[in-house]
Amino acid sequence: MTRQLALVDCNNFYVSCERVFRPDLAQVPVVVLSNNDGCVVSRSNEAKALGIQMGRPWFECKALAEQHGILALSSNYALYADMSNRVMGILAAYSPNHEVYSIDECFVDLTGTPQLREVSYAMRQRAVQWTGIPVCVGIGPTKTLAKLANHVAKKHPRSQGVFNYNALTLDQKAQLLAHIPVQEVWGVGRKLSKRLACYGVHTAWDLRQAHTATLRAQFGVVIEKTQRELQELACIELQEVSSDRQQIICSRSFGSAVTQLPVLLDALSTFVANACAKLRAQGSHAAMIQVFLHTNRFRQDQAQYTPSLAVPLPRPTCDSLEVSRWAEYLCTRMFKDGYQYKKAGIVLSEISPQTHWQGDLLEPAVTSNSRLMVALDQLNLRYGRGTVKVSTQGAYTDWQMRQERKSPDYTTRWADIPVV
Repeated sequence: MTRQLALVDCNNFYVSCERVFRPDLAQVPVVVLSNNDGCVVSRSNEAKALGIQMGRPWFECKALAEQHGILALSSNYALYADMSNRVMGILAAYSPNHEVYSIDECFVDLTGTPQLREVSYAMRQRAVQWTGIPVCVGIGPTKTLAKLANHVAKKHPRSQGVFNYNALTLDQKAQLLAHIPVQEVWGVGRKLSKRLACYGVHTAWDLRQAHTATLRAQFGVVIEKTQRELQELACIELQEVSSDRQQIICSRSFGSAVTQLPVLLDALSTFVANACAKLRAQGSHAAMIQVFLHTNRFRQDQAQYTPSLAVPLPRPTCDSLEVSRWAEYLCTRMFKDGYQYKKAGIVLSEISPQTHWQGDLLEPAVTSNSRLMVALDQLNLRYGRGTVKVSTQGAYTDWQMRQERKSPDYTTRWADIPVV
């Protein structure tokens, strides 16, 4: 039986989330900006037609925006995460075998599903009807071909949002792959496509037919797996259960430059709280912490300084209070007056399950704050993140992300629920 693996992808996801609660934006060119309103990270079809490119700095688009009335909005991650959970919940009902690949993509195994075409359109219709988010469905025997099928479903109106690669004849498959540039293949991209062009690989069909031994020798096993996936041999399986993180990074670019140590410590304390909450959520603890500071590398007229320090913890821990003290110690050692810091962050590594811990005969036993951390997590889960926090958090707002164009948290904050 041919495997029927569907990739369901939300169209222009961030923009679509905004339009659910702003129907007046249906035909308006809209873009969503990255942290601190820096670059374009999501575009409506109308904005794409006007030439707005993904990743383009917003200040370069302002003249075009004024000319065509393009609306720019700040990223509203709380809204997007909640809408994503709703869409993924709908898709999960169609198969017990599925993988949430990203905030707007999900692989769903529909192998053996009767009336597959009707079910695919029903899945798409239900997502739109229940959440307002339009999706496209691409079906193939492997993840890579499902991705390509989804690409076709988005680009060609005749597909009406659903395209099944498995339904094509051998000649149709060859013709389709010959018209898809190799850089559109999952995992290839622009830089690798330039290297592949030196070996005569310009399309997905060229990659499928390329000499396997040469590909492996020149580009490694990953590109060989991609080729075999194009040949309908599954090499990348569904990850139905996400593995525990082996490294946790929490960092952020500041809304404005920071020059004072207390402000940096306030930011790092927030990063530690978020990182440790993720540690506890997966039942792990960390044995190493790293802290880094960055000035603005785009401002060459300013003095540059990018220090980084790491230290092994006396014992593995997920205690926000203990980790925060080490972050403060490292930051204080690195801090120098006269620099304008634009970004900071922490890295927790050497992560292991809390059930695995090597004691030290020479170190006295330390009282654990585990019950306190459990209470903190439960309160923040019930009343919202940041409801209960360490005293070193929240004293300063200078470093907070700039979100001058942010929409309300329509689905995650009582005060922002739309009134009808």
